[in-house]
Formats: sequence, C-alpha cells, structure tokens
Amino acid sequence: MSARDEILARVRGATADVVTTPADRAPTAVVEETSPGRAATLDLFAENVADYRAQVVRVAASGVAGVVADALRQQGCATAVLPTGLDPAWRGAATEVVRVLDEADVRVDAELDAVDAVVTAAAVGIAVTGTVVLDHAADQGRRALTLVPDVHVCVVRAGQVVHDVPEAVGRLRPEPGLARPLTWVSGPSATSDIELERVEGVHGPRTLVVVLVDEEV
Repeated sequence: MSARDEILARVRGATADVVTTPADRAPTAVVEETSPGRAATLDLFAENVADYRAQVVRVAASGVAGVVADALRQQGCATAVLPTGLDPAWRGAATEVVRVLDEADVRVDAELDAVDAVVTAAAVGIAVTGTVVLDHAADQGRRALTLVPDVHVCVVRAGQVVHDVPEAVGRLRPEPGLARPLTWVSGPSATSDIELERVEGVHGPRTLVVVLVDEEV
C-alpha cells in the first residue's frame, strides 16, 4: 500500500459514520458588509494592491480595453493567452498589440511557459488585504493560465471589491455541488525562503497589473 492509499484509507475510516451530504448543511450565514463606504473601500484596495508591488490602474469601463493594450505594450509582451469568456473588447485590444492565443491553444505547461502574458477578469477583490481572488469562471480561465506566464493583467470591477475576507468568502461560497477552485493573488509571485533574499516570479507571474474599473474615474 502506498502512502497515498494509506492516507485515503484512514480518511475513509474516520468518515465512515458520516451520513450527511452537502445539501443537508445549514444555509450559510449572511455576512454583513463592514465597508466604510464604497469610495474608501476602493481607495484602500488600490493602496494595498500597490503595497504588494503590483501595478494599479484605475479607469472607467469605457477605457478598460485601452489600458489592457497599454499594459501589454509597456511590459514588452509579444504573446498573450486569453480565457474563452474574456470580454470581446478586451480581446480585440490585446490582438492589436500581441499575438493572441486562446485558452484551448495551450494545453500543457511547456506551451504556457513560452507565453509572455495572460489577461483575465476576476471574481472578488479584498480591500484590507489587497488580494484578488479568481474562481476560474469562463472569463478567468483554468488555474494554470495565471500561474505560468510572466505577466498577469487582471481586470477587477468596482462592484467586485469588498472590504474584508469574511465578505469575500460569503460571495465566493457556491451552492452545494458547484464548488470551483480558487486562486488568491496578493501581488506578484515572490519568495524570501533562500537567505531572506526576495525573488520574484518563482511560482507565478513576476508582474501583476490590476485594472480597477471605477465608473467614478
């Protein structure tokens, strides 16, 4: 028996008497919003995202496509992979700057490693932590897309930004049977594990550009 088999056998033994299903769970408690106000929450989100050494661009909805194109151009990207459900306007803008690959065109990590950038939407933004959460819906693509290319341009709508983590979890928790994998992104990938020297891009994008869509801009 392998170590994996042994662990699974122990889990099955420990849960043998559990007869409930996800549908039997009590409804999730409603988490009240604790935001100090919409404008203050958006300002805090932008500030904390920038503290993580990510780039933040605030723009009205009509300017998102242009900002996406500018970000790809400024980072010197030649290729970008796009999720199947990405906004067509953003896709069109990217196509004018780089060679665009569809999500289906890059099926293995070796192919993704040759791509310069990825452009996605987001599920939630968390102001107090400066975190962007992806639930990998159609406009965000599968997890590997945002873990391998060196540049990640992520569009977050103002209505997706909440004040704190409990609010985010409340929004992200799906109905039973509809769970999605989640990726929580707080700045570019970085580690200081080796001699306390900060190294970026070890296990994810080296550059994160967050486009905050704010109608009041």
